[in-house]
Amino acid sequence: MNCRSARRGPRAPGRRQRGVALVVALLVFALSATLLVALQRDFLINYRRVANVLTGAQRDAYLRGAEELAALVLGLDASADAAREQNRDTLDEIWAQPPQPYPLEEGGWLLGGLEDLQGRFNLNSLGGAPQNGEGAARFSAPQQVFMRMLQALEGLEIDLYTAQAITESVADWIDGDSDARAFGAEAAYYIGLDPSYRPADRPMASVSELRAVANVTPAIYDALRPLVTVWPQQAAAINIHTAPLGVLRGLNVDGSLEPLSPTDAQELLTRRQDAGFTDVAEFLSQPEFAGASTAQISELLGESSSYFLLTARVEIADREVRRYSVMRRDAGQIAVLQRRDASLYELPPSPENRRDSGRPAMSPGQQP
Repeated sequence: MNCRSARRGPRAPGRRQRGVALVVALLVFALSATLLVALQRDFLINYRRVANVLTGAQRDAYLRGAEELAALVLGLDASADAAREQNRDTLDEIWAQPPQPYPLEEGGWLLGGLEDLQGRFNLNSLGGAPQNGEGAARFSAPQQVFMRMLQALEGLEIDLYTAQAITESVADWIDGDSDARAFGAEAAYYIGLDPSYRPADRPMASVSELRAVANVTPAIYDALRPLVTVWPQQAAAINIHTAPLGVLRGLNVDGSLEPLSPTDAQELLTRRQDAGFTDVAEFLSQPEFAGASTAQISELLGESSSYFLLTARVEIADREVRRYSVMRRDAGQIAVLQRRDASLYELPPSPENRRDSGRPAMSPGQQP
């Protein structure tokens, strides 16, 4: 049988080219898909970044608006005081009303409230040269007030000796010399801590500096924080019409280092809410101060305020931001002295504002 062998001829060029074209097409598609995914990712990142920037700018604009509104309210109050020729600030005035949330058109809300910083005790009044004498005479009038406040802190049991140690430690922190007071602390004590740091030796710029002062525990700091301020840098009078209960307990007759009893302080607060006090003289004529001198304490008290704290909160896009602004009112003119988007009482950890938690505070009488 004869078999004819069939020889396969060469592959057609068109088929080979079609295979290469398919591979090239697949590569192009894969590269295009990869590029599109990368572009989409970059677009989303840029979109979110721009959206965050715009939303942040929007929040900032609303918070600035809260400052403008607060300035307007404080200006109107100053005009009203001038019209009735009575320069006084009380908790009945428009600036002191409880804040109400304001709904925003694009969703979210804005809330802002003012607080009188001169109703608080000013820590920068604790400096100055040590006094001569024994007992209460060793301490200035502001130091006596602060020691009473410390002993009256709610939820804490602070004795007179601990109050004295804290008071003198704060005084050493803000005075300009390196001489430690009897129960105070200067550089030699703080350098011995781990980590070590030095006292500021200047007026406090933030209440949070208390955390770095010897003898001030976290519990004491938390209890003191809503009662004290560092504004103005040169201490001004405490406003008798706005001082909270914790400050009122620190206002006692000259020479006494005992705080007012809770009952007496609450009686003062109730009378102030019901009828108010005409002036400082009427305040000091109350039965709680009868029968003793109040000449020293009267020099620390006043009826008007120039420094206020605005706490503003805004929520947009399900995110809340807070701003704390210290505002000064001077002859009807309003200025923002300090503005922070974190609490005025909180500062990031640093050698200047942290205290060692592993080493116990100095005991009364211990020298640094």
